[in-house]
Amino acid sequence: MTAPGEAARRKPARRPTIKDIARRAGVSESAVSFALNDRPGVSADTRARIRKVADELGWQANSAARALSGERADCLGLVLARPARTLGVESFFLQLVSGIQEVLSARRTALLFQVVEDLDTECALYRRWWAERRVDGVLVVDPRTDDPRPALLAALGLPAVAIGGPTAPAPTGPPTAPLLSTVWADDAKAMARILDHLHDLGHRRIVHIAGLPGLAHTARRIHSLRTEAVRRGLDARQVRSVTTDYSDAEGAEATRRLLDAAAPPTAIIYDNDVMAVAGASVAAGRGIPVPGRLSVVAWDDSPLCRVAHPPLTALVRDTAGFGRLAAGELLALLDGGPPRTVEGELPHLEPRESTGPPPHGN
Repeated sequence: MTAPGEAARRKPARRPTIKDIARRAGVSESAVSFALNDRPGVSADTRARIRKVADELGWQANSAARALSGERADCLGLVLARPARTLGVESFFLQLVSGIQEVLSARRTALLFQVVEDLDTECALYRRWWAERRVDGVLVVDPRTDDPRPALLAALGLPAVAIGGPTAPAPTGPPTAPLLSTVWADDAKAMARILDHLHDLGHRRIVHIAGLPGLAHTARRIHSLRTEAVRRGLDARQVRSVTTDYSDAEGAEATRRLLDAAAPPTAIIYDNDVMAVAGASVAAGRGIPVPGRLSVVAWDDSPLCRVAHPPLTALVRDTAGFGRLAAGELLALLDGGPPRTVEGELPHLEPRESTGPPPHGN
């Protein structure tokens, strides 16, 4: 049986209210409301005294109440519609979120993050969040080639920044139109840099193990690979892409199928670091030396690429900086700025020991 004193100690402390602040400061509740919400109606000295008392009591604004009253919720949303099993091994989103959070923390703005199964569920979540005034805006990731989200955001009037590439032209029209900005990186030029490196080494059989089909950046990378192959006079049957779910399991399985072919590739480009490491492991297990018989390139650099044996050639980009850029653009929209399309820094290729000339005669 719990003693009365122990129960009292376990009881959560009551949150301070405007009434508590008014009582201690010796002013009316309306004066407290004016002071804490930066409204006229109180003198500078009274405002300073009220804020000092509020700090002493540990008072914080109730974001839900503020949202219902028409003020900002001080919260942004981020929904990820991907297989949850792929998140634990991929570093890209962890770095992206760290950059986003760095900017939001400075503004005392929260990030509401949720993983869902599919795009329909993501769209339903936007509708609920906006109806409940849970968020002031959203960061939209993984733009699709056929993407319903821009139209939905327009209908809701929900400010947004699309991360990773244009999903639709920036909206125009009356002031009630939503604000949609875009931050993106040039996947086509990045792919061209990889092809330059492999082609200069002498590779002519090159396969790209891509991520999820239907994503806009997947389509851009596949298109760029084809375009660059044609420009260099390469056989389209020997320079191609296959899609996966980004997981190490599918990356490894795709690698096995390619290495079993009658004319296996001499170089493989993987759309993320975990697939590249998994693919290199498959090659090692079959006694295929990297890069002696197979060159390996990872689209995203990470500690995995640097500690692998051999270290993997990879595209290097400031993913956290990309997150900071996106968060800053959304906050700028909420502060009344215009929608913009902003290009991030082009990734550079870091050649390491996993790429070299193809075997003689290939």
